[in-house]
Amino acid sequence: MIAVTSTKNQAIYSTQASGKRDTFQKRRFRRGVLFAVVLTLLAITCICSVIVGQYDLELDDLWPILAAGPMSATELDASVLWQIRLPRLVLGLFVGAALGLGGALMQAVFSNPLAEPSIIGVTSGAGVGAAVAIVFGTSALGSWSVPVCAFAAGIATTIVVYQLSRSDGKVQVINLVLVGIAANAIAGAAISLLVFLAPTTAREQIIFWQMGTLAGANWEQTGIVALIVTAAALVALTLGRKLDLLALGDTAASHVGLNVQQVRIAAIFLSTLLTAAAVSFAGLIAFVGLVIPHIIRTVAGPSNRVLIPASIVGGALLIGASDIFARILIPFADLPIGIFTALFGGPTFFILLRQMIRKSRVA
Repeated sequence: MIAVTSTKNQAIYSTQASGKRDTFQKRRFRRGVLFAVVLTLLAITCICSVIVGQYDLELDDLWPILAAGPMSATELDASVLWQIRLPRLVLGLFVGAALGLGGALMQAVFSNPLAEPSIIGVTSGAGVGAAVAIVFGTSALGSWSVPVCAFAAGIATTIVVYQLSRSDGKVQVINLVLVGIAANAIAGAAISLLVFLAPTTAREQIIFWQMGTLAGANWEQTGIVALIVTAAALVALTLGRKLDLLALGDTAASHVGLNVQQVRIAAIFLSTLLTAAAVSFAGLIAFVGLVIPHIIRTVAGPSNRVLIPASIVGGALLIGASDIFARILIPFADLPIGIFTALFGGPTFFILLRQMIRKSRVA
């Protein structure tokens, strides 16, 4: 009898182990397909971005111009490529990567797939800083005035939210959410007041900035954003396993030796830095940090070691593709890029949300 029971248990364990191996192999296959598809689409997007626009470039002429380098930017084709298209493309890729990664980090911090960086006030705070610079004509830093004010205000807002959320030296997730809601409301009121006080030209500039745009990108701006995003991304890649442990809950994560507060502070700081850098130069672009990690999670699973690099590539793809439509949809017009991210993100988010509701009902 004991031998029969032991044989049955072994069969059950063997079946369970086989099922786990099959699930792991399927998930690994989906992850490989995901990265292959996204990277291929990103490469196609980059090529289309530099050759398509109000002034089309020939694909055959692209490689000689690239090989000649920026010093050859005297002819019209070379000037369009090196001085307009490439800075805009590269800036858009890094902005998208920053927003996608920032969203993945915030969702890991809050253990909630519906979280995004704006929940702690960084985007609304940056909006206040940009509006102040535009309305009061801050010109001490020249063309850098608006980006610098937006970046500083975004960082400052997050610091204030974090400090007000502390209790007994610790920060609870619910406190961050509630204080962030209050901060967003105050920042929204401040922006509305500044729009009311602003002259017509400044008012239009504020509204256009809030819808997001990559117009006017240059290599200096691109270099700053690239430096910040690259450094933050390298640090974020080292947090993948720790963020996975954080999903177990504060108590369980602490029992396995994780410094919960330290990891949470690091993730919030990186997300804030990435988001502030992105919106400072590109304006408020919605849904990237919310939808991209959410889509990737449904395909590749919840592991942050996969989610973080995939969100970087996915965010870059969405902004790159949106910028193409912004430039070509209406002749001789440069539409706000936030329109297209919202048109993609809104319906996609609704579909994902409905799927979550159905799964919860089945469970």
